Amino acid sequence: MIRPPMSELPVMWFGLLALVSIFGVATWFLDNFTERNELKKVTAICGVISMLSLLYLTYTTEGI
Repeated sequence: MIRPPMSELPVMWFGLLALVSIFGVATWFLDNFTERNELKKVTAICGVISMLSLLYLTYTTEGI
């Protein structure tokens, strides 16, 4: 399988990747260092939505 260079990936892909990592770290931090369960749930759900969007974008991008 031939993969395109990183410059051919859409800018939105990198934005979603950044959101996945930010929400992942935020959820981990809220789980381990705070008692804010509602905010933890919100960041976890946002992370799941970001990851599913990233997965969809990855598999619908031509050439990947």
